[in-house]
Amino acid sequence: MSDALFSPSFARNAAPIVEVLKRVLPASGLILEIASGSGEHAVHFARALPALDWQPSDPDEAARRSIVAHARDAGLPNLRAPLTIDASRQPWPVARADAVVAINMIHIAGWDATTGLMAGAGATLSEGGLLCLYGPFREHGAHTAQSNAAFDESLRARNASWGVRDVEAVAATADAHGLHLAERVAMPANNLSLIFRKADRSTVSIGGPSL
Repeated sequence: MSDALFSPSFARNAAPIVEVLKRVLPASGLILEIASGSGEHAVHFARALPALDWQPSDPDEAARRSIVAHARDAGLPNLRAPLTIDASRQPWPVARADAVVAINMIHIAGWDATTGLMAGAGATLSEGGLLCLYGPFREHGAHTAQSNAAFDESLRARNASWGVRDVEAVAATADAHGLHLAERVAMPANNLSLIFRKADRSTVSIGGPSL
């Protein structure tokens, strides 16, 4: 597995994230993961959710090689080969998905990646489909913990276009593409899972605490 990359955060957050996904994702269908990175999450999710087809993607060639290496070792029939997708560029090479997942993405990319993610998800999701985000967020203009404030400062020092995003700004951008914030889930280490649903005429809630 010489091409395999390893993320330090994977061991800390994979289990809590998959518990949220088990609850909110459909029983079957195609799940598109944007910015899959090392591929460790993709393997973990595909193994934990065997009835779902998991489609990883990443714009970076080294990341895609890592996904292939981890997938080869796992040997999961429901884990597809990674696609080259830059969230900020449309259209995506996937005609339809039942859910889109992005883990720790929008704070380590420019804001155009967030707007592109919402545009792409809005165009790709089936009616009632979900967009699931995980990562650190600001709420009501403030960081939720001092550690997040320090992390935000370090991100902006590395790249001025990066940074911890405001839930309200992300939700407003999503809403412009027909994706409505349905649930906010508090996660370990001062992170959040945000669940958005593509608007339809028959369903207004996915259960759990709604916003």
